[in-house]
Amino acid sequence: MSKTTKPTLAAWAGKTIKYLWIAFIAGVLFFILFVWMVSINFLGLFGSLPDFKALENPESEIASELYSSDGVLLGTYFRENRSPVDYEDLSPNLVNALIATEDVRFESHSGIDMTAMIRVIVKSLILGQDAGGGSTLSQQTAKNLFKTRTDASQGVLSNVPGLRMLIIKTKEWIVATQLEKAYTKDEILTLYLNTSEFGSNAYGIKTAASTFFNKTPAELNVQESAVLVGLFKAPTYYSPVFNPDNSLRRRNTVLYQMVKNEALTEVEYDSISKLPIELDYKVQNHNIGLATYFREIVKADMIKWTKENLKSDGTAYDLFGDGLKIHVTIDSRMQRYAEEAVSEHMSELQKAFYKEMGTREPWIDENWQVIPNFIEDAVKRTEAYRLLRNRYGNDTDSIEIKLNEKKKMRVFSWERGEIDTLMSTMDSLRYYKKFLQTGFVSMDAHTGHIKAWVGGIDHKYFKFDHVKQSKRQPGSTFKPFVYAAAIENGYSPCYSVVDQPVEVYIPGQPAWSPSNADGKFSYQKMTIRRAMAQSINSVTAYMMKKLSPKIVVETAKRIGVTSDLEEVPSLALGVNDVSVFEMVGAFGTFVNKGEHTTPFYIDRIEDKNGNVIQQFTPKKRPAMTEEHAYLMLYMLRGGFEEESGTSQGVPWTLREGNELGGKTGTTQNASDGWYMGVSKDLVSGTWVGGDDRAIHFRSWTAGQGGRTARPIWVKYMSKVYADPSLGYSKGPFPRPERPLSIEIDCDKYEQESQRFADFDYDAKKNDF
Repeated sequence: MSKTTKPTLAAWAGKTIKYLWIAFIAGVLFFILFVWMVSINFLGLFGSLPDFKALENPESEIASELYSSDGVLLGTYFRENRSPVDYEDLSPNLVNALIATEDVRFESHSGIDMTAMIRVIVKSLILGQDAGGGSTLSQQTAKNLFKTRTDASQGVLSNVPGLRMLIIKTKEWIVATQLEKAYTKDEILTLYLNTSEFGSNAYGIKTAASTFFNKTPAELNVQESAVLVGLFKAPTYYSPVFNPDNSLRRRNTVLYQMVKNEALTEVEYDSISKLPIELDYKVQNHNIGLATYFREIVKADMIKWTKENLKSDGTAYDLFGDGLKIHVTIDSRMQRYAEEAVSEHMSELQKAFYKEMGTREPWIDENWQVIPNFIEDAVKRTEAYRLLRNRYGNDTDSIEIKLNEKKKMRVFSWERGEIDTLMSTMDSLRYYKKFLQTGFVSMDAHTGHIKAWVGGIDHKYFKFDHVKQSKRQPGSTFKPFVYAAAIENGYSPCYSVVDQPVEVYIPGQPAWSPSNADGKFSYQKMTIRRAMAQSINSVTAYMMKKLSPKIVVETAKRIGVTSDLEEVPSLALGVNDVSVFEMVGAFGTFVNKGEHTTPFYIDRIEDKNGNVIQQFTPKKRPAMTEEHAYLMLYMLRGGFEEESGTSQGVPWTLREGNELGGKTGTTQNASDGWYMGVSKDLVSGTWVGGDDRAIHFRSWTAGQGGRTARPIWVKYMSKVYADPSLGYSKGPFPRPERPLSIEIDCDKYEQESQRFADFDYDAKKNDF
């Protein structure tokens, strides 16, 4: 009987297996210990991890958004241009493309895809092949949300070669599993899309869809979704704008991944992959879109607001990262009409200015002579000159060479839009100084809400706002305040004065005797309504003489003028600088039955969740009686109704079935053209002129407010009335319920009153 022997392992083999098991178990234990130490940042060696509260409420920079009164997004304020969306706002095409390309087992894993990890280890570490990424969408979301790869989140051991990435990956594994516990799969996918960068200053899917395709995320089709998902691999390299061939290849790769994941059929892939990429590309910035000047004004106000208001936890608000929602009173439709009106008129006015200018320079002195060295002096006030002065010091030759050195630049033009050209700094300054500028603002008189705001002709090339920041002489648009003082002091619109020279004497000052715009006097008796309608200087000066500058200043201030006003006779003709913004507020007092409302444009501020942080209310105060306000509207109507009134040029289509009031204004040498227009609901103001007062039409007739400024108001009001959805209709100014105590029927006034006295005064008597 034979004996069978059991096979035995060699002693060395047994020991090897034993040591391998020990090494494996030790490795597992060490890895568990390592993960634990990373999770608690043991001894501060690994860098911090977000706490549970941060996981539940992850923070990422969200752009603050500016919304019009009709719900249109006007613009954003950001460091990272990001606005979040909900899962319901995502196109299924986008979701399918993302999962198929970035994480095919997204629905089945719990934050870590072991299959993908093993593939990466085997191919990368053992076979030395490119295995692709092993990170799940949960891990990538963790990276986006908590900046796990920045230096700020690293510890001491992160400086050890080879250890940094292991620590980073471990952190992302930990955070990914925690995210899976705190959020649903749909929420994680949405978080990832909201926090990812797409290039072209687009952060988050909402901004990316708008930037590249001018669509919302819900509107993206299959090929557009594939383009955007393809950007995750490398936003610049696969940019459809800067590297279209790379983007097309990457898009088709994403589409084929969708086929492999059964989100797309082969037939669909064959047809879609042959399509070109069709972009509607527009990078969001503060120089494009509606209300560009207005957005900058609001930004300045909001920065001030964030410094004066704190969150509930005591920290300051961040306009550029807290996702505030700022609701303003601007109506996007009215804003568009205002911008169209400005563009249509100013482009034609600029042509007329060039034609009159010819080969001559437009900067002229009071004697109509070209100002020598005007550009040479102006350049010394520029940033370019300051930088050159810092670089070259007193070496004027080098500075002059650099200022006259031609270089590539893009410049603004009305005819061809932006033009690529070669210009020196001196050339471009000379070019830009020849442009006429404008400021236009329109306000709902009853609420004080600003409905449209145009601060200039193009915000990209001309940053200065001419509505609120700029102050210029108002010329004859100041005259209504003189007549308002007269009305309040018992004068009727029918009170008559002779159009003849007036001299005002003030001790220690030369006599003031203004001429009329045409340099002539009619020596005819006229009512003060007709005098204001025709903008007769002599009659206004006479009323100033009767009233005193002190009373006129007090009246103007009470009605709404906020700028400093000198108590001098020439104030009657608008010699003190004011803004279009405050003039609109003051004229609004007449329309709003004597109650002054400070022009108002921020309605409320909400946090990123839509909770109201602050609700603003207009500042209102009584400024004059309802009767006096109505009488001033009657006076302003004179421009349309009196013979030779300065608003007679307004088209009949705008005037038919309508009561309107208006006042032109033109300063000396036509440096400033103004028009203030009022209807029963709206008060609008326009200024037109050169940025420098020396730049103006040589012809006073061509530069007067009726030709430079009034057409903008006419075009704007015509567009507003043509849009019934706005709710602004034609009609009369409402009369006060009580009968007027001042007679405005001039025939009755002449019969019943002997208030008119011949134009007599002692020429040697001090007036004030």
